[in-house]
Amino acid sequence: MHGNINGGGRRRSAMSSVDFYRRVPKDLTEATTLGAIMSLCAMLMMVILFFAETMAFARTRVATEIALDDNSDPQIQLNFNVSLFSLPCDYLSVDVWDVLGTNRQNVTKNVEKWQLDEDGNRRTFSGRNREIREVRHEEHKETLEELHEDGIHAVELNSEEFKEFVSEHDMAFINFFAPWCMWCQRLHPTWEKFAEHVEDEEYPVGVANVDCVANANICRDEKIMAFPCLRWYEKGKFQAPDYKLDRTVSALSNFAVRKLEASEKYHDWEKEKGERKPRQMNVKAENPGCQVSGTLMVNRVPGNFHIEAKSVNHNLNSAMTNLTHRVNHLSFGAMGKYPTRHVTRALKHVPEALQQFTPLDGKMYDTKEFHQAYHHYIKVVSTHLNIGSTDIPTLYQFLEQSQVVYYAEVNVPEARFSYDLSPMSVVVEKEGRKWYDYLTSLCAIIGGTFTTLGLIDATLYKIFKPKKL
Repeated sequence: MHGNINGGGRRRSAMSSVDFYRRVPKDLTEATTLGAIMSLCAMLMMVILFFAETMAFARTRVATEIALDDNSDPQIQLNFNVSLFSLPCDYLSVDVWDVLGTNRQNVTKNVEKWQLDEDGNRRTFSGRNREIREVRHEEHKETLEELHEDGIHAVELNSEEFKEFVSEHDMAFINFFAPWCMWCQRLHPTWEKFAEHVEDEEYPVGVANVDCVANANICRDEKIMAFPCLRWYEKGKFQAPDYKLDRTVSALSNFAVRKLEASEKYHDWEKEKGERKPRQMNVKAENPGCQVSGTLMVNRVPGNFHIEAKSVNHNLNSAMTNLTHRVNHLSFGAMGKYPTRHVTRALKHVPEALQQFTPLDGKMYDTKEFHQAYHHYIKVVSTHLNIGSTDIPTLYQFLEQSQVVYYAEVNVPEARFSYDLSPMSVVVEKEGRKWYDYLTSLCAIIGGTFTTLGLIDATLYKIFKPKKL
């Protein structure tokens, strides 16, 4: 028994030798007023630092960094909505080209066209996925010279004769052409035969030609945008829109008859007996404006999409092609103009300087002269938001620069949007403190405060301690 007691005591004595927190007997300690004050200060400081550190731990900050873009998607979605105020929808074409050689002409998939009114507002839906119909031409065995052997029926008008001609004829049908235009060359025999048919049938219609090369001032005043341009005039005024049907004698004659029947003066030109009201032609005046919008899937390589004037039935008049436009919306990626609720919530944590997703939206690019158009140069940067638990798809910011480009007189201008994807990406993520970092800070606060104020207390005690005599 005695041996067991001695063995237990020795073990306790060995264990006590590693005690870091040895106790001072209470009888050897002395409580002072200064020590009490310093203890209260230590407790107050610990409480303040504890709450401050806890609030700092609960808060997170948004950090950004630049990294290589590891996006493996072969294509990127491009969303656009552009209004052109001087280009009809029939002449509007969207083309895509990139450095891989991809060249898609007149893209119509996922593209909508809307006619605009004179104020630039959408008026009439002009079609989705609709190719412009090729008009039918009439082939003739006789040449134009052979048709002129019995006289010229479609008279040639110059600058002085044009206004006089449309004023003298209550009804006039005018062909504005250019000698170099292949469609005009195909139309000439048909137009001459139509003029002869009008004379034979005694239609009260004047049929004439205007050479827009020799009489450029007429075509400039009449704003002729494409050749051939067939226009109907009534009492000296142009009756919009331009003729866009088949270019055959039969089609042209039927059109003239319908116009006469719709006229108050000539509705009964064929039948003088009997009364009937003129047949109304529900044709709205056409304003040369078009809004085009949609999405394009483009390769993740440098390229461009451009909006230009093009037609399968006309040669465009480059001297009258005005590409004034407003970018209603332009963005990259699947989010488009309306991001999801999760993306919107995540973007609240991102600085505004890092939210350049649609810098072109709402901007107007006005070209006041012909033979010029704006080109836009866009640098696209992938942006990854690692914020919250929701998986947010890749967003795309971009920087842009726009400038006016001048064209030669023979070239048709185009509004071009050139894009290039950056090999670097921006990573935005929330940064918070680890739990063990928080606990370490709390221990440092408690120990540091206790030790620091203890040293101050000891110093003050030695200074103010009463000296013994």
